[in-house]
Amino acid sequence: MCDEAKMSETETETGAETNRGEKPRRTVCVYDRRPESSAAPPRTIDITEADYSGFLRALRQEFSLSTNETFVISTTDRGEIDAELYKELVDGKTLHLLESADQKLTAATEERIEFLPHYHTLVQCGMYEYYASEGQKALPYAFAELIDNALSATAKNTGIRRIEIRLLFDDSQGGPAIVVMDNGCGMTSKQLNNWAVYRLSKFIRENGMKSEETGYVRPDPVPRSLNSDISYFGVGGKQAVFYIGQSVRMISKPAGSPDVHEFIMSKDDFERKEMNKEEIYSGFIRNRKPGDYSHVNESEEQFLRSIVVEEEGKESFTAVVITRVQQEHVTFLKQNFSLWTRELTHTYHYYIHGVDGNDQKNTRTNDHVSNIDIQISLFERSPRMPRVMNLREVDNDMQTLYINSSFSTFEFKATGARDSLVEGLIRYHPFLYDRETYPVDPFALGPSEDEDEDCVILNSEARGKRPIFECFWNGRLIPYTTVSEFEWCARPKKTGAVPLECYNRISGVLFANDQFQVSTNKLTFMDLELQLRDNNTIFTRVHNGQELRVKIEREFTNWLKECHERFDKQVMFQGFLGSMTRTDVATKRLQSPWAQFHTIKWDGKTYKKGQCVKSVKTNPVFVGSIVKFLLYGEHEADVYATGGYVQIALEPKELYDELRIIPISKIDRLAAPATIKKKIEDELAKLPDRLRVTWPEGNTWGENDARPAGTPMGPIKVEILNKKGDSMSRLPVAGTTKKLLIELKVIWHSPKGDVQTNSHIGVHSSKWEYWFKPMENLSKLGKYTLHLQTMLSDNSASEWAGKRLPNHTLKFSIKEGEAVSFVLGIISSPVHVGVPFSIPLDFRDEFDYPTQPPCDIKPQLECSSLQLSYEGIAFGTTCVIKNVRAMGKISHQNKMDTVKVHIPGLKQDSQSLQIVLQPGPPHTLVVFPEDDVLSVENRTPANFKVEVHDEHQNITTQPKLSVRCQLLGAPDLPVDVVDCSNTGSGLLLTKPLLLKTVKAEQILTAKFNIPNHRTVACVERKLRVLPSSRISRLEVYRQEEGSEDVMVLQNAERIDWTAGDTLGNLRFKLYDEGNRLVSLQRKLTDKIKVNWTADINTQELSQGKLPPLCVPSKAQRDHFYHVSFHDQHTVNFSFIIVPRPDEPERLRVNLSESTVKMGEVLSGNIYVEVVDQYGNKTDCLKADIVKTLSVSADGLDKSALAVEWQASSGLLSVCGVRFVGGTPGPRELCFKYQDMKEVVRIEVTAGPPVQIKLLDKPEMPLQVVNGQGLDAPLVVQLFEDKVFNIISACGSEGKAFFVLEAISGPKGVHQLAFRGSFGRNGIPGPVVKLNLIPDPNKPVELSIKYDSAASLHAGDIFPVFTVIVISEEGTPVRNICPANLSMLLWKGTVSGSYPPSTASTLKCSKRKDTETDDCFCFRDKQIPELAGQYVVQFVLALDKTKHLWSEQTPLNVVANKAVKLAPEAPPSTPVVSNGSIRANRTLLDSLNLKIMDQYSNAAGEGLDGKVIVTVKGTGDVLPLFENGDSSVSYSLTNGETLITDLALLENSPGVDGAEYILLFSPEIHQNSVTIAAYILPFRFCNDAEHQKVIVSLSKKKDRLSQTVFMYQEFFETNNQLTSELECQVRDATQKLNELKPELMKCGLDVSELTTVSKIEKVINDKKAILTKIENQPLRKCGIPDPFKGSPQVLGKVGHLALVEEDDAAKVISWHLLGDMDCVVTETTSAAKKIYDDTQGRQQVIPLETVFWRPNDRPLPHIRNGLPLFSPTGNPVFVKDRLIFPEHAESCNKVFASLLGDTILIDDLDSANHYRRGVVQNKMQCPTLLTRQGERIRSNGKFGGLQNKAPSIEKLRGQVFGAPLPKEHKHTRHEIELLQQCCVAMQKASQVRFEYSCHLRYLQSPEMKQKQQDLQQQEQELRELDETLASTPKRLYAVRVKRSLEPETPEPSVPSKRSRRKTRKLDS
Repeated sequence: MCDEAKMSETETETGAETNRGEKPRRTVCVYDRRPESSAAPPRTIDITEADYSGFLRALRQEFSLSTNETFVISTTDRGEIDAELYKELVDGKTLHLLESADQKLTAATEERIEFLPHYHTLVQCGMYEYYASEGQKALPYAFAELIDNALSATAKNTGIRRIEIRLLFDDSQGGPAIVVMDNGCGMTSKQLNNWAVYRLSKFIRENGMKSEETGYVRPDPVPRSLNSDISYFGVGGKQAVFYIGQSVRMISKPAGSPDVHEFIMSKDDFERKEMNKEEIYSGFIRNRKPGDYSHVNESEEQFLRSIVVEEEGKESFTAVVITRVQQEHVTFLKQNFSLWTRELTHTYHYYIHGVDGNDQKNTRTNDHVSNIDIQISLFERSPRMPRVMNLREVDNDMQTLYINSSFSTFEFKATGARDSLVEGLIRYHPFLYDRETYPVDPFALGPSEDEDEDCVILNSEARGKRPIFECFWNGRLIPYTTVSEFEWCARPKKTGAVPLECYNRISGVLFANDQFQVSTNKLTFMDLELQLRDNNTIFTRVHNGQELRVKIEREFTNWLKECHERFDKQVMFQGFLGSMTRTDVATKRLQSPWAQFHTIKWDGKTYKKGQCVKSVKTNPVFVGSIVKFLLYGEHEADVYATGGYVQIALEPKELYDELRIIPISKIDRLAAPATIKKKIEDELAKLPDRLRVTWPEGNTWGENDARPAGTPMGPIKVEILNKKGDSMSRLPVAGTTKKLLIELKVIWHSPKGDVQTNSHIGVHSSKWEYWFKPMENLSKLGKYTLHLQTMLSDNSASEWAGKRLPNHTLKFSIKEGEAVSFVLGIISSPVHVGVPFSIPLDFRDEFDYPTQPPCDIKPQLECSSLQLSYEGIAFGTTCVIKNVRAMGKISHQNKMDTVKVHIPGLKQDSQSLQIVLQPGPPHTLVVFPEDDVLSVENRTPANFKVEVHDEHQNITTQPKLSVRCQLLGAPDLPVDVVDCSNTGSGLLLTKPLLLKTVKAEQILTAKFNIPNHRTVACVERKLRVLPSSRISRLEVYRQEEGSEDVMVLQNAERIDWTAGDTLGNLRFKLYDEGNRLVSLQRKLTDKIKVNWTADINTQELSQGKLPPLCVPSKAQRDHFYHVSFHDQHTVNFSFIIVPRPDEPERLRVNLSESTVKMGEVLSGNIYVEVVDQYGNKTDCLKADIVKTLSVSADGLDKSALAVEWQASSGLLSVCGVRFVGGTPGPRELCFKYQDMKEVVRIEVTAGPPVQIKLLDKPEMPLQVVNGQGLDAPLVVQLFEDKVFNIISACGSEGKAFFVLEAISGPKGVHQLAFRGSFGRNGIPGPVVKLNLIPDPNKPVELSIKYDSAASLHAGDIFPVFTVIVISEEGTPVRNICPANLSMLLWKGTVSGSYPPSTASTLKCSKRKDTETDDCFCFRDKQIPELAGQYVVQFVLALDKTKHLWSEQTPLNVVANKAVKLAPEAPPSTPVVSNGSIRANRTLLDSLNLKIMDQYSNAAGEGLDGKVIVTVKGTGDVLPLFENGDSSVSYSLTNGETLITDLALLENSPGVDGAEYILLFSPEIHQNSVTIAAYILPFRFCNDAEHQKVIVSLSKKKDRLSQTVFMYQEFFETNNQLTSELECQVRDATQKLNELKPELMKCGLDVSELTTVSKIEKVINDKKAILTKIENQPLRKCGIPDPFKGSPQVLGKVGHLALVEEDDAAKVISWHLLGDMDCVVTETTSAAKKIYDDTQGRQQVIPLETVFWRPNDRPLPHIRNGLPLFSPTGNPVFVKDRLIFPEHAESCNKVFASLLGDTILIDDLDSANHYRRGVVQNKMQCPTLLTRQGERIRSNGKFGGLQNKAPSIEKLRGQVFGAPLPKEHKHTRHEIELLQQCCVAMQKASQVRFEYSCHLRYLQSPEMKQKQQDLQQQEQELRELDETLASTPKRLYAVRVKRSLEPETPEPSVPSKRSRRKTRKLDS
């Protein structure tokens, strides 16, 4: 299956390539609408291979037109088809066949058109759809379109519906890119094709075969319309991807298919197809296996490779890969990650969280759990961690905030026509105690900066003015549509049962189904609110899922009232305790439920359970403690309410055992806690408080006394006392008498629980109070408690009013007797050698109770196999034999040993026990080998074996038992550890020894210890470390070739070396750790690196030679050099070279000042030093050099000259330089020392302090375009102490004016210096900097672009040659006339700069609408029909004498498609006979045949095969070749064959005198090539004589045929020329007739315009008028604008507009004074360039950053087309008074942003009247300007100098210019019409003359003679054909007759008349 699919795909692509190479098919549809054929149907003519002549022949043949019949073939817009227009005909073009060009159509025709949209419809659709609206960024909604598609694709998933957005912004991986992936059903190739079709909605698309299609099925209704049916219109995906980026790659695998389908759509591809004229809306789908990334460009799209790898194992998926993401989107997505993910969560809230949304308060199970998982990942360049966000985790989107801040919902439905359904929710957000709970958007914008800071909102009303309802469509948010309210839920105008503020505490959601229309970008509803407000829409309440047919307005009001009463809370109930039923409530309905709470917060105070309060407004007033708070209703958590109840227990409870329930409002909030407490305490003092217990017989039992068993207890006397100490026997309770009893109980606290041993009731007696007898049954060992409890006599209760009555408790214990026996306790097992353990001893008394042991016991221990010992006896709660130790050798594990314990003095004195002995703790460490010294090489490990023994030499184990080996004797030695926890032994392999320097053997100590057992002695072993053989030292030295002297360099050595010299002959040696020399090998020397060069000769390096080192020429600082050896470790060597000066070379003189005035001393000193050849200062100067240094110059005053030696700096200081003679100018000051000489130039200026200053100094540097001049002259003024009056030079005022008309030079800043002279003294002047800017309109180069890779086939069309004229600035020049560009083509090779005179000239093609104005195209130019080398060159005519030539471009024209087999020159017709003479039978001696194209170019290269020669004829008898063959074969090699020695068979059959055909049929090995056979006719004869006659006749026929053909071609050319001239005459006449009405409309007398001279005279008169108008003084803008004409520059604001009226121009220019100098550019880059060129001094404004919205609003006083009042003063918008000479649309944008709605009005009174009228109508009034120069600002302020325009003169040229008068435009139009008329008349006269000349020529005797010659030769040819076709007898008779006649001379050949090129008058 896979191979077949690949084969199919390959064939498809191959076929596409073949079709692309073929010539496109062209047909035209022609209607015959001549008068005689009025309603004939159209006919289709194929013109694919036809040129213009062929087309005319096909036309004549199709419509049976004779050669003499005249006709016109034209397009439907009456454009007559000529040779040029024929080339532009496209396939399917409709044409009309008419009698004349102006003939009326005799019947209607139809024309087929195509109106495919431009690809910008697709590429730029996102830009127009996703604009930033309502202050929102549209990018999340573009993502939403892609998520919509993913949700639809995953709609049928049974498991998790996974959607992932990956933001791949790592440029190193080929980013930025965005990938949207889902695990949905995927797309088949047909569905992927449907996706690519713009606006192919799912209702009309076809997803597969017809038999498989089911059409669109609307999903079943589901709650909230969450049906995932949101991929709808077929536009969103394309809009989204081209809004985000510029290229998209769709990758999809449908379920059940093994193939992955991939499709790419990009803007670049569209542009390429448009340029190449290919089908734009076409492409290829790549079908491949999953994981195949062979087509991925790894260097540009590395991320795509990983995405393709993920495909493997997936059942189905779709991935949308968007590349070339816009940078502004990348920045937004990075910086606002939380913002836009939150917006996406809001959009798909109910898809993510289910029907009920993200309800975090509701913990109950949700029946509608969503299985949609949307995850967003952002990957940036490492090391930044990726950011991952699952939208389910977002908890701050607005829907989550709405849901979790609401307390109740009101559900409803709205049903309308066409199954339209809206489910609605209204949520209530209550007021909680002190704040509104209506949620606020955390990302909402804060208050505007323009808002008044003093404005404070005192009481925000929850929702405020925001709409109630957000709108969802099919479950997803439609963000730009909201519904403010409905009538039934709107806020009423009057207060009713519900406070008005409650209406601002609701939010709502509308869930609309798919019956409502949304925009294609799903940002707005089209008709939602309109349908919902329709009268036929029915609203119903939904409660518990059931629709209620009730009045919804009443239901909503009741619900809102209930919400207010239940949820708007001021008392907060906290600590829910459960619910209860109150039976004390009389109304049964209100008995349940009542919620119980622990605490309330009320009025800033907190009341809790147990807190004592006092009642108020109760009868009686009481105090009590709070039991709980009660609130009616079902509540489960903390809740606010307006009121409730409190349950209070009366205090003191001992007196008042009663509960009361009162309203919370009856709690006395003013009662002090101290007052309440005092009242309770006074009442409590009356109650029984304590018991007094006494022992009458003196045997007092104290607390916790221990008595022997059987000791009697008692008697006991008890008294009851109150707090005052009075004895009492009754309770003092009002209204009743309660006697008191005392109960006695004795409790034994046994191990199994408490056991009551005694119980007695004591009755009060006046004599002995309460008395209890002795108790003698206390014999059980343990603890006891005696309880005395006061009781009530009537019910034996021990409590009163919830409080226990007085009681008394006595704790005591009964202990055991003396010991008589013992029992051994349990010991821990096993026992370890040497580890002490204890043996417990349990002693018993005679009752078998455990008791204390005797104090003098001495136990004895015995064991047969072990040595036992102990330290002593420990007495405590138990007796223990302490620290028993067992010693012995362990033979095997788990052996049992018996230990006997004997204690003398007891009745039972012996006991035995069993123990298991195990090895003891570590005691000794043993290390193997036991040799004292172990040898090991440095950088290798050492091996040891270790064992751990206990105290008796048993190998022992312990948890965490490890042996540590530490090496000592050198720094940084390794430490190794081996674990012996399980075995007690182990092998220890140390880390490799890495000693830094081991030149000889070195002894280390290996110290072994056990870290966790410090008591175990350490073991030491000696290690002998031998030097390593690795490289450890690098030695660098210098040794000359052939010398034994060696200079060894030390590491970090400083070397003085001559600057600029070369330090060569450097060598190196390598040593190991033992300082042993290592032989140099290639593998070692390759690891040597140096830092002074990267070019290292490996051959020399292997010989120990280092590359030479060039010492720097400057002796200024030290230079570090480094040599290193890089292996597993690095060996370094470095040295420092300090360059020292070379030999003294020259003097260097430093001037502090280079200018001095004549006669003055040069300020500052001149310093002289001696330097070497590199300018390094040398130390050869000494103090005595002062005498030998000479200083000389013309006019130097040596008397003041002084030379000093400065020892500190080592320089000579020369001062006192003064010049006293000569003229000002440069002087050469010469310094000479020995043979060194240095000359410096000092400028000597005039002595008097005279200078020249520039008046009105312009801003530097002046911007001047190359080749242009300055607008204003530069004025200079002479200055000294006063102005010099130099009349002869500068005029009477001492000024000079310099006018710079043209400045040319290289680009950059130049200086213009002014110099003057006074007498013989020069006067210094200012310097003006000129920034010479290249002229953007001056062509300097022609850039040629074409498809150089295209093959140029003879006779085809050249690829489009695009010529770009490059200016001086390097940018394209646009203002070039295409007629000045020419393309020259000639055959030959490139030579010289200019073409030969024989070159063909081709003109530039007309520009298409889609082409830019900076490109000039030469398209549809035919390639020469002759193959070979050609040259093309382009030329631009700058003027009549100057031309700009391009470089010559060679072109190789190759043969076209091979179509035929033919000879290079046609042979004569063979005539043969079948006689015995072979020469007479020979058809061809030699004939060279080649495979050629249609233009006879050799085209058979690479084609091999054979040529089969056969004979064809009309009869059954055919001649045979030699050997009796009917065919002969010749080999065909490289498209060429040579036919030689082809002869017929002797006596071959054949009809005498018959004509046969030789058919040369090629058979090519390449099956795909079809070549037409070559046909050569020949004559067959039966005898030689007959053959001779036939040969003579055949030659004559050939000559006649050629002559007739030439005559026919000659006359055909003349006929075509006649038709063309007739057409030109008609066109010229028609053009003149069209111009005459236009001239008459302009008021010109047409009757006088009869000749060209008269028309030219009128034109000259009009031009004189035009010049006069132009010379009139006009207001002009005087602001210099050097930037105008630059690329992408419109100019300065002052030059862009004109204002007709002077007063208006003055006030508008003054209003915009700050912006008049601003340069307007098209792009930001052009603005930035001007900014950079002027160092930021020039203000600029780029058009692409100007926000502009078309504004056609009327003046403010007009509303709905009617005036609100009658204004005075003629108000108009200022922008309407501006005239834009060019760039009107761009200027509109600029001035709309600068002026806004500013209005121009006549005067100040009218302006104030107008502003008052506008404001009174509650309209905003813009700024008003008056024609008198006043201004009223938009805030109403006017007056003052700042609001009064100065005179126009004071604006100093910063004013808008005035347009030319209207008559100028009218006169110019007249001149244009007259010029057109003049040209048309000249052309008409010329073509009439040519036509008449041609007609005269056709009637000339010469032409008539040629016609007679043609007729005569045609007659002879017919006769000759008849003769050749007759019988041989007749031929013989003819032969005899002709032999007697003289031979006929060859017919004359007519001279060719060249066919004239068609010309057509310009319209």
